[in-house]
Amino acid sequence: MPPREAELLPGTLDLLILKAVSLGQLHGYGILVRIGQISGDALNIEQGALYPALYRLETKGFLAAEWGVSDNNRRAKFYSLTASGKKRLREETAGWERFAAAMTEALGA
Repeated sequence: MPPREAELLPGTLDLLILKAVSLGQLHGYGILVRIGQISGDALNIEQGALYPALYRLETKGFLAAEWGVSDNNRRAKFYSLTASGKKRLREETAGWERFAAAMTEALGA
């Protein structure tokens, strides 16, 4: 039985992008693939949502970008995590873990 896709919760896209890029420099499509991999193909991000989020994270200083050539020999923008991006990832991860623990506790009542 194929895994069911999970619905992306508001506010989680930035965290997923930061996590994906923390595992290594990636271009936009590579980030989509990585999110799919690390979520066991449960999360499917639309390109129309990804690119505005990448721009927002770059503008806030959480991602750095440089132009390069992708595996299929196309010009692509590659993203990497900045020091403030690493800090933001730690903070957001801690907040998400607190929220998940509280939800688990509440649902187990």
